[in-house]
Amino acid sequence: MVDSRLTRDGMQIRRRRQCESCGSRFNTYEGPELKAPRIIKAGGAREAFSEKKLRAGMLRALEKRPVETREVERAIRSLLREISSVEDSEIPSSLLGEWVMRELSKLDQVAYVRFASVYKRFEDVQAFRDVIENLERDSPADGDRRQISLLDAGGKPGKRPRK
Repeated sequence: MVDSRLTRDGMQIRRRRQCESCGSRFNTYEGPELKAPRIIKAGGAREAFSEKKLRAGMLRALEKRPVETREVERAIRSLLREISSVEDSEIPSSLLGEWVMRELSKLDQVAYVRFASVYKRFEDVQAFRDVIENLERDSPADGDRRQISLLDAGGKPGKRPRK
């Protein structure tokens, strides 16, 4: 082994290694095994937590949105830390969904609404309007400049500026 150090986020150890045969160098990453509670689904079924499902759900909501990969990875790591810190052996899927929505609201408003529409099973346009109004009300005044307003000043859906 040539070198060993923590990654920037402190969640993994990066080891720089060298092959004794050919002299080539390579990196390996080691991280703690996630101790995650089981998830209690809405119907009462229980299943093991799946990082793969968490990642897929977030990426689906963020599809074609202007969010950098490193920001998405930071949000996922934050969720994984939160999940692994839970002392209960089981948590309801609704709690996990709320945590995901919190992280998505920090990343991208459209992704948040996409995820919320599936997670909360919106039945009508009013449900969308309510979530958008809450998001607009709770967003900081100097919000992310990459995003357009979801509602115009009159409380109606915003229009994308023409280019």
